Amino acid sequence: MARLFARPLVRALVRTLAAALTLLCCSLLTCLSAAPPAAAQAGARAAARPPTDAEARTDAYLTSLRRAQDPRALRRFFRKLPKGGDLHNHLFGAVRTEHLIALAAADGLCVDTATLTAVVPPCGPGTRPAADARGDRDFREAILRAWSMYGFPPDQSGHDHFFATFDKFGLVPSLHPGKVLAEVADSVAAQHQFYLETMVNPASDRAEQLADEVGWDPDLAALHARLVEGGRLDEVVADARRATDDADAGFRAAARCGTDRPRPGCRLTVRFVYQAFRGESRERVFTELALGMRLAERDPRFLAVNLVQPEDGPVALADYTLQMRMVRYLHTVYPRARVTLHAGELRPGLVPPEDLRFHIREAVDIAGAERVGHGVDLRHEDDWQRTARTMAARRIAVEMPFTSNAQILGVRGAAHPFDTYRSYGVPVVLATDDPGVSRTDISHEYQYAAETYGLTYPELKDLARASLEYAFLPGGSLWQGNPTRDGYRPVAACAGQLPGSGRAPGVECRRLLDASTKAAVQWREEAASVAFERTTR
Repeated sequence: MARLFARPLVRALVRTLAAALTLLCCSLLTCLSAAPPAAAQAGARAAARPPTDAEARTDAYLTSLRRAQDPRALRRFFRKLPKGGDLHNHLFGAVRTEHLIALAAADGLCVDTATLTAVVPPCGPGTRPAADARGDRDFREAILRAWSMYGFPPDQSGHDHFFATFDKFGLVPSLHPGKVLAEVADSVAAQHQFYLETMVNPASDRAEQLADEVGWDPDLAALHARLVEGGRLDEVVADARRATDDADAGFRAAARCGTDRPRPGCRLTVRFVYQAFRGESRERVFTELALGMRLAERDPRFLAVNLVQPEDGPVALADYTLQMRMVRYLHTVYPRARVTLHAGELRPGLVPPEDLRFHIREAVDIAGAERVGHGVDLRHEDDWQRTARTMAARRIAVEMPFTSNAQILGVRGAAHPFDTYRSYGVPVVLATDDPGVSRTDISHEYQYAAETYGLTYPELKDLARASLEYAFLPGGSLWQGNPTRDGYRPVAACAGQLPGSGRAPGVECRRLLDASTKAAVQWREEAASVAFERTTR
């Protein structure tokens, strides 16, 4: 089970004081130049839709909470707010650190006292039983700090600490992917979400072995032919599917699905995105991408591929364009696989200026990404306005986890391109990234967006809708056309029949809901929003 569904091991990179000063200066410049063109701002205002009576009442209530400055009431509002789905989520980084400590203790694992890394028993010199954390508060807090952002100074760069956590706790969730998924699914459902796309990597060890055997070939077609020769890649696909079967069985057992006492996570719709490690050798990256795309075409639980690990790592920087070409080629071989890519998770001072100029553009133009994760350095790229217009025209959504952007990159508020993307008509979806490591949740992300950017309740509602509209779930949408540009209007089959209309769905609408997983989840979101608006006064 080692490395099943694991986040990659990464090296912490030492950052200099000069880089921090560069970031400060560049952030100030970014704030001054953050405003989009007046025409784009006017277009965004023109696209705002008139609220319904129920939405207006709910928005007035939200305004009253803001004026009253009642943080507990605001927190309750955002927790109860229906929030669609989470499209940018790393499974092992999503589980609460306290739950990881409990799992480690139950398994009899040990903790290296020098590095605070979980290791296998027996607990020899230089280690302590993880179970000691049950009674030793100082030991427990030391593990919490090492395995998450708990207690990390908010005024310091958290980049290295954030990524180093995965090395330290990685063994623990790899032993119990099903239990971890049950815990994460419960937390997502508790946040009033109905869908989760989470990143995993079953059989990555086998994929790496195959890559090392085959070696590198700059002719990508020839390299792929060698991978599939004699059914070798299919054997890895079979291993990945068996590992996923085991994890699914573990999830159903832990969550008590199919019993008279199911946990909330059983009601959640869950799908997987296969994550390839961009810091590995070229042959390994290519093989993992091929494995992920082949899985997406053969196993309905998998929908897409992504590239993970720090985008500023030396291999990730050196091979960035080549990796975009890998994705483009493999997508011609596996056209039904979807593509979402971490791109633009950078800021000035973290990388040389030349590496800020093209990552999002190449993810869009070369790799053909259908969604982009983070997209933080947009305004530092060459001709970024053209990239934004292209993303809007092709409906390429940006997955935005505000908390991790602040913790890893130190980018927040006006320095963040949230308003810029929206002003250009680029779809935006809010996400969590690694909520267990960040010690946050999706409710916090929505509240941060509302308070930082002055969003109204109808705007928050449409952000939740966007998180399902731009999900990779199969089937037709409940919405017609381009909702980001034209507003959320139901398709003809369901016009006038949405929850709250007083009309039950007719034959054509019911046929859509029965045939489309996406439309069915969107319907649940709409029904929950109606209930929320009725009870939130």
